[in-house]
Amino acid sequence: MTRYGFGRPMLGVNEIVQLTAVALVMCALPYCSSRGNHVGVDVLDRAIGAWGRLIGDILSRCLAGFTLGVLCQRATYKALDALEYDDISNMLGLPIWPFYAILAAGTGICVLIFALQLLVILFKGPQS
Repeated sequence: MTRYGFGRPMLGVNEIVQLTAVALVMCALPYCSSRGNHVGVDVLDRAIGAWGRLIGDILSRCLAGFTLGVLCQRATYKALDALEYDDISNMLGLPIWPFYAILAAGTGICVLIFALQLLVILFKGPQS
């Protein structure tokens, strides 16, 4: 609206949107993971049975935990580098390290959530 309505684009609005989106998604991801609100497809549930679902649940938690663990590690390194070298955004000069830190925290919390979910799944065993 501001850009086209008044003919005066706001400086750095793309940076604000991109950095805010990172923070928003990374703050919501652990909450969504803990509640099990991710998209799930249960097309083959009857065909694979209780043991197949158990194996699928274990594999999905392990794969997600590993992937997010690697992302957490890389984001932590990037946050430390950005802090050390005072990296800032191009247009507005916002510091970049807090957004990498939010990314690392969100993924790290998700790894913990998936590990706890994995323990619960293993203790419960196959469910019919």
